[in-house]
Amino acid sequence: MRTLVSGRFALMAVTCCLAQSVVAQNTAPNSAEVEQHIQHVTSGLIGGVVIKGDEHATHTLADRMTELKVPGVSIAVIHQGKIEWARGFGVRSVGGPPVTADTMFQAGSISKPLAAMAALRLVQQGKLSLDADVNTYLTSWKFPGDPVTAGKPITLRELLTHTAGTTVHGFPGYATNEPVPTLVQVLNGEKPANTAAIRSEGPPGLNWKYSGGGYTIMQQVLIDVTKEPFPKLLHDSVLAPIGMSHSTYEQPLPKIFQSFAATPYRGDGKPVDGGAHTYPEMAAAGLWTTPTDLAHYSIEVEQSLQGKANHVLSADMTRQMLTPGIGHWGLGLEIGGSDANPYLSHGGANEGFRNIFLAYEKSGDGAVVMTSGDAGGLLGDEVMRSIAVEYGWPDYKPVVHAAVQVDPKILSQYVGSFELQKGFDLVVTLEDGRLMTQATGQGKIPIYPESETKFFPTAIPAEIEFFKDDQGKVTYLILHQNGHEMKAPKK
Repeated sequence: MRTLVSGRFALMAVTCCLAQSVVAQNTAPNSAEVEQHIQHVTSGLIGGVVIKGDEHATHTLADRMTELKVPGVSIAVIHQGKIEWARGFGVRSVGGPPVTADTMFQAGSISKPLAAMAALRLVQQGKLSLDADVNTYLTSWKFPGDPVTAGKPITLRELLTHTAGTTVHGFPGYATNEPVPTLVQVLNGEKPANTAAIRSEGPPGLNWKYSGGGYTIMQQVLIDVTKEPFPKLLHDSVLAPIGMSHSTYEQPLPKIFQSFAATPYRGDGKPVDGGAHTYPEMAAAGLWTTPTDLAHYSIEVEQSLQGKANHVLSADMTRQMLTPGIGHWGLGLEIGGSDANPYLSHGGANEGFRNIFLAYEKSGDGAVVMTSGDAGGLLGDEVMRSIAVEYGWPDYKPVVHAAVQVDPKILSQYVGSFELQKGFDLVVTLEDGRLMTQATGQGKIPIYPESETKFFPTAIPAEIEFFKDDQGKVTYLILHQNGHEMKAPKK
C-alpha cells in the first residue's frame, strides 16, 4: 500500500505532543443542574419533521443508537460562550471500550471550515488574495483552461463559498488495502484516484453548488504558497492557536492516535471494510477531532468576531468569513438563523462517520455531535433538536406536516433512481405501501405524502416533489432543502 508520507517526519514532534495531551485530558464532574440538562437532552430526541397529531413523540439516545446501528456518539454543548458539558455514549468499537470526550472521530466535511480559516489567515497576512486567479499561486499543478468558465478565472473566494463552478461533490477515501493517490492525481482524476478529475461545470461566481473538489484545489494552493505539508500548516496556523489539542489532519491517522479513535460502521451495523478510510483530500475531509475541540473552534470564531480572542483571524476577517452570500454560505461555513440572531454551521460525512456542529454568533450557545455510523446523520440532527429545545434556541425546531393517503398504484410510479448530482443518486422504492428514499452512501428514509406529488421525510426538514411529462410519466423530482432546490432527473 502507498501511504501519504509527505511531511510525515516533520510532524513527529507535533504528533507526540498531541498524543501526550490526549492522555492528559480529564473531564471534570458536572453539577446537578448540568446532569439534568444531559438527561433531558438524551431522553428528548425528536425528528426534523413530525406528523400532525404526533408532535410530542420523543425518543432516547440509547434507543435511537440501537435502532440506527450507531455504536458511538460524542456530544459537546456550548452555553453562554463556554463548554458546559462534553460526554461520550456507546463504544468506540462493538465489544470495545466506551466512547469518552477524548475519542477521536473523522470530521468529514467539517474539515472545510478549519481549512478555510487557514486560507483566510494567509489572506490576512497578505500571502493570498481572495479575488485573484488561483493559478497565480498554483505551481505544482494548474487549473486547466475550460470553455465552460467563459474566460473567467477561478478565485479563492469562489472556492471557499462553493461558487467556483467546480466538479466533485465529495470523496469516498481509500481503504487500508488500497493505494492512495497523490493530491495532483486526485485533481486530475488519475489512477489510483477513485474520483473524476476536478474541472469546471459552469461559469464561476454565478451559482452555488457544493464542491469538495473546490476545496481540494484550495488545499493545493495552500501547499504551493507555504511550501509546508498540509497537516503541519493546519496544526501551526489553526489547531494549536485555538487549543485544539486532540485534532490532526494527518492521513492516515498515526498509530499513536489509533487507540483513541472510533471505528466507523455502516448502516447495517457492520464495520467499514478496511477500517477508517484515508483521505488525501485533507482540506475537504481529512480532519480527525473531537466535539470538545470543535467547540473550542466555535468559541474562537464567536470571540474573534467580538475582538476578544483573535488567535487566528482578526475581527474584520472573521466578519468577512461569516458574511453570507449565494446560498447562505460564508467563507467556509453555512450561515443560518435570523439576521438578528445568525448561527454558523457545517455537517460532515466520511465513510462510517456522520457529524454536525452549530454555534450562534451572539449568544454563545451551540453544540457539536459526532457519530461512528452511516445513519449517524439522522441521529445527530435529532440530538441537535433536543439540545435546541433544552437550551431554548430560536431555531432547529421540527416542522409539523399533515399526511394524506395516496393510492399505492400512484406511489409505484415514483419508484426509480434519480440523479441529484453526478455520482450522487436518490433511489426511491416502495416497501409495504410506503415510499422509501436512499441517497448514495446513506440509509433508507421513509417519506410521507402531503399530496399525490409532494412528500416529506420525518428525519430531516425537506420536501420531495415529483414531476411528470405530458404522457404522465415521472421524469424528475425536485428536492427542497435548506432553502435550496435540487432537480434530479430520473435515470
